[in-house]
Amino acid sequence: MANRDLLHAALANLLQNAFKYTQENAMVTLSAYASGDQVLIDVEDHCGGLPPGGAAKMFIPFRPNNDSRAGLGLGLSIARQTIEADYGTLTVRDVPGSGCVFTISLPLHSVQ
Repeated sequence: MANRDLLHAALANLLQNAFKYTQENAMVTLSAYASGDQVLIDVEDHCGGLPPGGAAKMFIPFRPNNDSRAGLGLGLSIARQTIEADYGTLTVRDVPGSGCVFTISLPLHSVQ
């Protein structure tokens, strides 16, 4: 079973980043659903998309993803480690010209 507090912190980081980088008058979308033996949580932003190779660098610690250098560039790295500690994955998919979709995938557990 996932650690609720750590999952909440990882999800809060994804949402904060989505609101920070989403272009004005655009939406941030949160979706949660089950697929097979996985629970998936998607956070979709409208940041305009990533530069070439940007998705590969998103989770590298100490590499802020914008020119303002606000923050240390640790949030996504810590979020990924948190999700992986619960046997899940955190991935990003670039939607060129639109934004990014961050997906948390965790094993589905039955409620006892």
